Amino acid sequence: MNINISPAGMSALAQSGAFSTQESLLEVRRQKKELFIGIPKETSFQENRISLVPESVALLINNGHRIRIEAGAGSNATFTDNDYSEAGAEIVYSPAEVYESDIILKVAPLSTEELSLTKDKQTIISIVQAHSQNKEYFKHLSQKKITGIGFEYIKDQTDLIPVIRAMSEIVGSTAILIAAEYLTKDNNGQGIILGGITGIPPTEIVILGAGTVGEYAARAAIGLGANVKVFDSSVYRLKRLQNNIGRRVYTSTINPRLLRETLHTADVAIGAIYSTDGRTPCIVSEEMVSEMRYGSVIVDVSIDQGGCFETSEVTNHNKPTFRKYGVIHYCVPNIASRVSRTASYALSNIFTPILSSMADVGGMEELLWQDVNVRHGVYMFKGTSTNKFISDYFNLPFRDIDLIMASRI
Repeated sequence: MNINISPAGMSALAQSGAFSTQESLLEVRRQKKELFIGIPKETSFQENRISLVPESVALLINNGHRIRIEAGAGSNATFTDNDYSEAGAEIVYSPAEVYESDIILKVAPLSTEELSLTKDKQTIISIVQAHSQNKEYFKHLSQKKITGIGFEYIKDQTDLIPVIRAMSEIVGSTAILIAAEYLTKDNNGQGIILGGITGIPPTEIVILGAGTVGEYAARAAIGLGANVKVFDSSVYRLKRLQNNIGRRVYTSTINPRLLRETLHTADVAIGAIYSTDGRTPCIVSEEMVSEMRYGSVIVDVSIDQGGCFETSEVTNHNKPTFRKYGVIHYCVPNIASRVSRTASYALSNIFTPILSSMADVGGMEELLWQDVNVRHGVYMFKGTSTNKFISDYFNLPFRDIDLIMASRI
């Protein structure tokens, strides 16, 4: 049966419906979670950085979070306890009090003593340095059902690792400043200025590696007026470096004969080769080093992976250099700690948004569910190893973090 309704009737029907009870779809929001963050004083040798600066602490506390910091934790980055206290942090005088927090945020991996202070189901955010750990380290975390997030595994929206990128930028620029310092006569160098002035040929600088460290070393050296030559095994990386710098730079693939000739006249050589798997390849032989100029400078940034100069030996900030064949070698693994305040700001800029997002979405597990980039940094989730390399290397049971998150559906 057809029912005909006049236009006037349709209008009346619509008006009557406008005043009837309507269903309303309301957004279901997760309750913001208050975070309890602990920042212990770093105990690793010459680790001077801190993961949150006072300004970031103030921001987080003003958003309702609680931060507990061990006295003196920021002193090596020239931040005082008063700076943190005025930002609203609780200053405590023992690491045990810091480890009562739900989230521990630090730079270096946990020491044996710090591991013993951890509590069940805690979240640890720090560098992992898996190669320098042992199986017991990860077994301890597993037994306490700890969730571990590694600095060096977290990615950003561009699929880069922001902590590695930031530290590499700092180290690349600082390496050139270090070289400039050791070229001076006061440090038994050649007594020359890094760069060049009118009428005098510029300093010759050889950079091995066209990654982020190499790029920022090249930027700093070019800015000072030096003549820069960059070597890398990848033509793609060499092209990218030139594009990023925005000017033509002498580049070459690694050819032993050409490299030898170039090093022979170099004033500075920067080792910036990065290996994604194991030891850095040794690019420069002892014989090549022996033919370099007396008083020239080698800064081997790659020393934390074994070094790319055959003559390199690990040094530290107290005694950073040694001479071999008259060539000054600077082989400190943790160059970023030399400029610890800048490095701390760089770390803080990365972790403050992550912590804020964690609170906004309702906690760590919700953040991992929503943010695949932070999830990439998880090497242990509630005691289960979620990093394939760590699981294989230490023969630990492995579960894919993506599958763990998917199981929530």
